[in-house]
Amino acid sequence: MVFISNAYAQAAGAAPESSLMSFLPIILMFVVLYFVMIRPQMKRQKEQKAMLDALAKGDEVITAGGVAGKVTKVADAFVSIEISHGVEMQVQKSAVTTLLPKGTLK
Repeated sequence: MVFISNAYAQAAGAAPESSLMSFLPIILMFVVLYFVMIRPQMKRQKEQKAMLDALAKGDEVITAGGVAGKVTKVADAFVSIEISHGVEMQVQKSAVTTLLPKGTLK
């Protein structure tokens, strides 16, 4: 019993695939990657930057650490947040992740 099959050479007249057709799956993967991952991430970054630029005194926010409070002062790089009556903390502007609707915090 021989388990080795005979190997046959390809026909001499077989035409090679075009170079574009061989790269088409890779190109399609990059297009899908752009629309599924890169574009939505760029949109989120743009919305986050617009929200940080629009921060004003009296806005209610949540920081990256989960602290909720009301904005009392806004500077170029830092924001002062009142987390309780008479208790303020200063955080980096980039640490503010969410802008809450007015009246959320009491």
